[in-house]
Parts: sequence; C-alpha cells; structure tokens
Amino acid sequence: MSETPTPAPTTDFGFRPVPLAAKKPMVRAVFDSVASKYDVMNDLMSLGVHRIWKKLFVEVLDPRPSKTLLDLAGGTGDISFRWLDRRGGPVILSDINAAMLSVGRDRAINRGYVAGLSFLVADAECLPLPDRSIDTVSMAFGLRNCTDKGAVLREVRRVLRPGGRFLCLEFSTVQVAVLAPAYDAWSFKILPRLGQAVAKDGASYQYLAESIRMFPNQETLAAMMRQAGLSRVTIRNLSGGIVAIHQGWRL
Repeated sequence: MSETPTPAPTTDFGFRPVPLAAKKPMVRAVFDSVASKYDVMNDLMSLGVHRIWKKLFVEVLDPRPSKTLLDLAGGTGDISFRWLDRRGGPVILSDINAAMLSVGRDRAINRGYVAGLSFLVADAECLPLPDRSIDTVSMAFGLRNCTDKGAVLREVRRVLRPGGRFLCLEFSTVQVAVLAPAYDAWSFKILPRLGQAVAKDGASYQYLAESIRMFPNQETLAAMMRQAGLSRVTIRNLSGGIVAIHQGWRL
C-alpha cells in the first residue's frame, strides 16, 4: 500500500497559497515590474501621506553621526536619504531586489549622496553581515513581502549591537472602524487601476493590497519580535492603524 505523499509546504502570496520556495521569485518579479514607477506610485496610492509616515519614522530612528544604520528592504532609498539628511552615520542600503536598489543608487548619485552610503543586495532572512555589527536596523514597508518573517527578525537581532534598536514601519490593521470601508475600496478598487494606468501592472498592485491584509496585526507582530529575542517592544499607530511603527531593542 503506497503512502500518501506529504503536501509541500505553502505560504501566502497575497490571498493565494503558493509553494514556499515560489514566493521569493514571485515577489522579486513584482518589484522588478514596478521599480521604475515605485516612487510615483507611492505618492499616488497614499495621496502623498507616505512622506509624512516616513518623516515620523526617521524622527523615531533618531539619526546620530556616531550610529550606523542598516536599511533593510530599503529599495529606492527614502529612509536612507532621510537618515543622512539628518546627519546620521554610515548607512547600508540593502534590498533583495537588484532592480529596486539600482533605482536607489541612481537617485543617490543624482542627489549627491556618496559618502557614508553603501549598497547591499541581500536576503533579509540570511544577511551577510557580522554578529553585533549594526547600531540601528530599519525596515519600511518590506517585512510583509518576506517569506519567513521570523527568520528576518532573528537576523535583525543577530546583527544588532547590544543596546541597538530595530524599527519597522509597515501597513497594519485599521483601528478606527469608520475608516475600514473607504480603505478597502481604495485598496481593492482604485489601487490596481492606478497600477495599471501608471505602471502598466495592475496585478502587482492587487498583490500589494492583498499582502497588507495578510500581514500580522499590531499585537501579533509585537509578539513575533519578542519571540525573536527583541525587548521593550512598543507599537505606535499612525493614521488610525493604517500603518504602525514597531520598535524593539537588543539588550
């Protein structure tokens, strides 16, 4: 009697379950497709509010000349550039997607960011960096696209120096009930149409909307951070919980 084969492990790609090994190349294809229009689309799909969220996020990061920053999933460089503008120390701008980093590198050259900025194509689940080598790790709108979020958080703790901080800015779960219907309509009806019109890729923006809904809520992510060994974890909701800043320390 033949044994029933063990089902292959799966994970979410938006609302679709996909084989675990398939998610990274699928996410990479999404960002390869949207890289050239990524910054324009950020303005359109957030009505410009992402700039306020990032400004607040960098204020919490508290850049200092003596501190190093690892900007994970840093893509086109928004957080890294803001850190340097506020006289923060050396930055490693890292992303798994070479196309996004290429846009970030071009933007850095055009804006004169040369000193103190390096680029690293790397998987956040397995960073080619020494233990206890970074003062601050940031991750803005990137964690939800990672396959093994727990592995990312463990790697973050590993590379942080004792006394170092991790800060995550990410879409989260709306905490104000009256916002939910309008937010859902914007996400699933308007956003894919904008993506099709501007980036010629409505499907990728459908995935991005779905990935937000599949991301752990505020308290679940906080618990995951504690499980990874981060301490003094805090949550700060912005725009009624549309996004949240999570902060944790390596003590």
